[in-house]
Amino acid sequence: MKKALLALAALGAAGMARAETAPAAIRLDTQMFVEKVTTDINGRARRTLAIAARPAPGDRVVMVLNWRNEGMHPIRSFAVSRATLRGAAPDLNAPDLEISVDGGAHWDRFDHIWLPTPLGGVRRAVAEDVTHIRWLLPDPAHPGQTGRFSYRTTLR
Repeated sequence: MKKALLALAALGAAGMARAETAPAAIRLDTQMFVEKVTTDINGRARRTLAIAARPAPGDRVVMVLNWRNEGMHPIRSFAVSRATLRGAAPDLNAPDLEISVDGGAHWDRFDHIWLPTPLGGVRRAVAEDVTHIRWLLPDPAHPGQTGRFSYRTTLR
């Protein structure tokens, strides 16, 4: 398990975010697993997770971010953001997930993002367009409170 402090984004009034240094009170642990699907003796699909030592193209990867407020005070209006894995196609249908297609400058739900086309039209964003993923911490995140965010992605 990799332990790291992460840059958190302060929520802006217009749905925009600006990066700030994470308060020392927030601890994030990141885990990456490879999801394997096998068939049991009765023909039913069984999903298992294994530590992702060396994920390969085509692997379905599950990213898990565990967070904990280790401070003495509640934390309000903060979000945890992560860059997506390069060459990955994330599964982005979670209702509490916001995404960015421009490096974290603008955030919205995946189904609300449209991009310009070279001929002057627009198209819906696809998973390969996503550069960052963001989750909002509960408001407030009380001292000692913990939580988990996760998403699945397929490596290309």
